[in-house]
Amino acid sequence: MIHSMTGYGKSVLQLPTKKITIELKSLNSKNLDLNARMPSIYREKELAIRKLLAKKLERGKIDFSIYVETTAEDTSTQINEPVVKQYINQLKKVVDGNAMDLLKMAVRFPDALNTIREEIDENEWKSIENEINTAIAHLNNYRLTEGKVLEQDFINRITTIDNILEQVVTMDPDRITGVRERLAKGIDELKEKYDENRFEQELIYYIEKFDITEEIVRLKNHLNYFTESLNSNDSNGKKLGFIGQEIGREINTIGSKSNYAPMQQLVVQMKDELEKIKEQLLNVL
Repeated sequence: MIHSMTGYGKSVLQLPTKKITIELKSLNSKNLDLNARMPSIYREKELAIRKLLAKKLERGKIDFSIYVETTAEDTSTQINEPVVKQYINQLKKVVDGNAMDLLKMAVRFPDALNTIREEIDENEWKSIENEINTAIAHLNNYRLTEGKVLEQDFINRITTIDNILEQVVTMDPDRITGVRERLAKGIDELKEKYDENRFEQELIYYIEKFDITEEIVRLKNHLNYFTESLNSNDSNGKKLGFIGQEIGREINTIGSKSNYAPMQQLVVQMKDELEKIKEQLLNVL
């Protein structure tokens, strides 16, 4: 079952004094590209978070965020009373004003407010870890849902290529007949005597150069392998990409060997379907 690299996951933890929101967004990328944003208090846990995300999300451009909404009862900032009083006393010597005006000016000066460095509460962090795992699960479910849509699109397009290939197979005898007739007509127009046996041998050699039987067999095998890989337990967009390259190689060879306009039109149709597959493969995990 394939997974898309596009996804979104969110989880909210409500604590007595704060509300913590964990958010994950994922887009396609060749490798893991992780961007983490969080309050400074949780920075010491960033390495552990990155390892967890790398293990469970594998690949993609990942934006991870922790948002904290603190209630008024729980604040790490306090008034530095001695400093503020000293500022007020100094201001009284300089300007006239009531106590409220002096206080407003004093709290704007350096060191008027103290920010106490918070320490992580390990029990609180365990709760946050659980919510991070919940957000990851939500994102992976999103990826799975998107992957099902991609899978159906791939199946439809692979089926279309296979159907067009059947038209190529049906058309191939007419192509060979056409090649034979064109060569025979060209020889007749020369109005020269020729050895019919030698001509037949050369004709067989020439037609063999344009034979596409092997390419048709290999292309069918690649199409089947692509479908089988879609049904595997793991999601491997890179593997599907490699198979897509092999499919393209066989289609191109058929096109270059065909030397027959109606068949080349079918080749163009197969190429068009394959290009759409390749575009979507960029989104597969």
